[in-house]
Amino acid sequence: MTEAPALPPPARSDAPVGSAWHKMWLFIAILLFVQAPTSSESAAEQKKALNPETLMNVSQIVCHRGYPSEEYEVLTRDGYYIRLNRIPHGREKPNSRGAKPVVFLQHGIFGEGSHWVENLANNSLGFILADSGYDVWLGNSRGTSWSRRHQHLSADQVEFWDFSFHEMAMYDLPAAIDFVLQKTGQKQLHYVGYSQGCTIVVTAKHARSPLMKLLFLLDKNLKMIPLLLGRTDASLHMRKLWRFLPELCRHTLLHRPCANLLFLLGGHDEKNLNMTRLDVYTSHYPDSTSVKNVVHWAQVVKSGEFKAFDYGSENPAVYQQDTPPLYRVEEMPVPTAVWSGGEDWAADWRDVRLLLPRIAHLITYTHIPDWNHWDFVWGLDAPGRLYSSILRLMEGSW
Repeated sequence: MTEAPALPPPARSDAPVGSAWHKMWLFIAILLFVQAPTSSESAAEQKKALNPETLMNVSQIVCHRGYPSEEYEVLTRDGYYIRLNRIPHGREKPNSRGAKPVVFLQHGIFGEGSHWVENLANNSLGFILADSGYDVWLGNSRGTSWSRRHQHLSADQVEFWDFSFHEMAMYDLPAAIDFVLQKTGQKQLHYVGYSQGCTIVVTAKHARSPLMKLLFLLDKNLKMIPLLLGRTDASLHMRKLWRFLPELCRHTLLHRPCANLLFLLGGHDEKNLNMTRLDVYTSHYPDSTSVKNVVHWAQVVKSGEFKAFDYGSENPAVYQQDTPPLYRVEEMPVPTAVWSGGEDWAADWRDVRLLLPRIAHLITYTHIPDWNHWDFVWGLDAPGRLYSSILRLMEGSW
């Protein structure tokens, strides 16, 4: 058991949320203004200058780095097809055909499986684990670009998007894990969750991200969120504004303002972000999720409680009680390790502090004072400060 470090001092006060959002939209407007038409010759040159992974899906990125890649589609109990990506071994062919320990990596909100392979091979957890002898599986939650099929529904239908992180946990994850265990012949696996992919944010009342604060401003009337975002894909409007960023963010002069867009959402840590990969990051983020999922997280922000979706007057019919039930984190039977970042504006360390006493089988907790939300998947120093610790924990438990 590793002793948890002392918690950091209270966070400094932040600029008003309106100021942060004003800066973000002003920057987007400026980028649109400076995007002048180009000749076909110069456009071709710009396209060549992009990192190749900018235009690739998860499987293509894996193959591009010289790793074996497999894809599977799994049917959930409620009719959704979710895509799984697999890196069965490292770049070197395995010496034996024996069973390999399995690790499952689950992305965060507005993300997808590429989170784990977007950096160079020595800086991406998916590749590091594969080279360390693990059978690596990458999840893609329902509604993402790679998991948009249903037995009876089309992604164009509002009914397709009637889900939140609750259904991802109740249906997607069990279906994925059962499939992986059956496919590999293993009885257990290691699970690494990032952001929404785990239960770190049991409450989100301390979150400092302007996006989370916007949800807080709307909490008096959560019906405003569907009015602003629609009733299907929550990221649709944002991606329309975002689509020109990969091309622009490859320019050195625009590295810092492009990075600031990401920092507004997850906290600032410029020195730890590979600016030459901004075109890759912005081409894959944000991905799709449902408006209902955003509303559910807004309810968590509003109530400060980690509980099921609040249907208001319909709660008695759904839950047989007036209020949605709380999620019983205390009943998690698995050994659990937790990491938090001091500059993480989405999963604030104070919310993590509220979570820790509720984890019955907490193995270790580590606080990284200077890390933001993105450092866990994109940080330049992540291999030394986080991934090596994950490997040591897994090797000791297998």
